[in-house]
Parts: sequence; C-alpha cells; structure tokens
Amino acid sequence: FFQRFLLWADVLDPLLLLKSSDEIRTARLSIQSSGKTLNEPLQNDKTKQAFLLSLSSVHPDTDKITPVVFRPPAFLPVSLPLVIATSLQHQAKQSFLYQFMFHMYTTGFALCNGNGTPKAEEYSIEEKQMFLGLGAVSYAACIGALPLVFMNRYTLQSPFMHLVVKKLLPAPLFGLMSAFTVVVARSPEFDNGIEVMDRNGKVVGVSLKAGEKAVKETALSRATLFGTTFFLPPVVMHLVERAKMVKTPRTSALMSMFVTTAVLTGMLPISLSMFPQCGEIKRADLEPEILSSTEETEFFYNRGI
Repeated sequence: FFQRFLLWADVLDPLLLLKSSDEIRTARLSIQSSGKTLNEPLQNDKTKQAFLLSLSSVHPDTDKITPVVFRPPAFLPVSLPLVIATSLQHQAKQSFLYQFMFHMYTTGFALCNGNGTPKAEEYSIEEKQMFLGLGAVSYAACIGALPLVFMNRYTLQSPFMHLVVKKLLPAPLFGLMSAFTVVVARSPEFDNGIEVMDRNGKVVGVSLKAGEKAVKETALSRATLFGTTFFLPPVVMHLVERAKMVKTPRTSALMSMFVTTAVLTGMLPISLSMFPQCGEIKRADLEPEILSSTEETEFFYNRGI
C-alpha cells in the first residue's frame, strides 16, 4: 500500500497535464522499447518520468491517450470546486445542479479509466455505458438533493434537522452514490467479462468474475474517497467552532474550504492505493473454461481507477 501511495502521489502531479501528445507518445515508445516493467528498478530520472507520464496519460488496455480532463492528475483540480460548491449549497435546486455536475464528471472519469475489454456484437458498449451513466448520474443527484427538498418543503428547520440533513447525511449519501455510479457505468465489465493474463502478460481468457471483482474494488475506493471527504470537514469545523477559533461566518467558510481541500487532497492517493491497479485473482476464483487452457495459479487484470 505504501509503495502504491508514493507512486500515485507522483502520478497525480498536475504538471503532467502540461505534456503534449507527442511527448506522451515518445514516453510510451521509450518504455516499450526498453522492455521494463513497474516491478523493475527505475535506473534514472528520465525513465521514471516516462513511466509517470505514461501511467497518468495512457489507457493500459487500449494504448490510447486519455482526454486531459479525465486523466488522474486532473481529478483533484476538476472535482475539488464541485465538492466545495456542493457542500455549501442549502437550496434543493442548486444542490441538484452541482451534484449532477459532480457525478457527471466522476462517472466520465470512471468510464475513461475503466477496463477496456468489454465488447458486444449486438450493440455499442460505449453507447450503453453513456446511457447507463446518464441515468445513474440523474438518480444520484436526485437522491442527494432529496433531504433538502423534504426539509424546505415541510419547513423542518429545527437544529436537529439541520444537523441530520446538512451534517450527517451528505457523507453516506455521497459515498453510496459515488459507488453506485461506478457500478452502473462499468456494468458491462461484469456482464461481458474482462481479460485476465498470466505472469508473462499473455491473455488466457475473459472472466466475468474478474470483471465483478474489478468493479467492486473501484466502487469501494470511490465510496471511501468521497464518503470521507464529506464526513471529516464538518466534524473538524464543529470542533473548531466549539473551540471558538473562528470569529466570523466568512472566516468559517474559508476555513471549511481549506479543510475540504486538505481532506480531498490527502484521500485521493489513499483511495487509489487501496487496491492495486493491476489486480490479482486466484485460480480457484476463475471460470473452469479459463482454467482448462493453462496451469497457472495466479492471474492478473487491469482493475481500472
């Protein structure tokens, strides 16, 4: 976990977004020509930078360059304003709008960085994922804004209702809805399966169980990321206000934004490090038709992020 955390801390460097497509392709070619893997030592800074640029910009299954806004280094700069804006909203309509934008971005990120295996002859996987993703985003935004709708509609303005709706509910709702959008948008991965490989990188088959495992792990990491991001800042601000460390509402708002930024910045590499991107699945957990073609005991797949 610690090694993955350090790697992601480097991969999430926003300066990598400034690299051109030509520089990314050159870095990718230099890695492929050298024949190195991530398990081998990086002997010089140039090789390390090529690895980081490739990991941050290129989809490992398709070898295509990921759109700039959906690359891992762009996740924090794009999602942070949406998280802060959402956490400050107290009206249902504005809350729905910001939550829709927030879930739209995180769902797009999940689609662009998921496993690239799923294919189907009778329909376009991309079209299905887009329709499913749009439905999941709309549902998640409605569920997120629903507590404010009830509170404002029925004029439930007691201190207890404010505590429940504005302090306690956002964290579990955002955690659950973030996981929900990942599962729905990436459902073709466990419907159609994803490729599994042996230790040498040879594809031995397409596994539904590996696809299910990949989506579940990614959904859990996303729920942890945003559940914690919406849980810790209100707790910290409650303690700060009780200690009378802030004197004015404006100072309190600035302090809240600072705490939210710090929590999201710290939790992002932690959540991405919870599970290895190159996932592992045991022989006993795979389908019999895959096992009949190989004697390997351990298999690997791209989990996605």
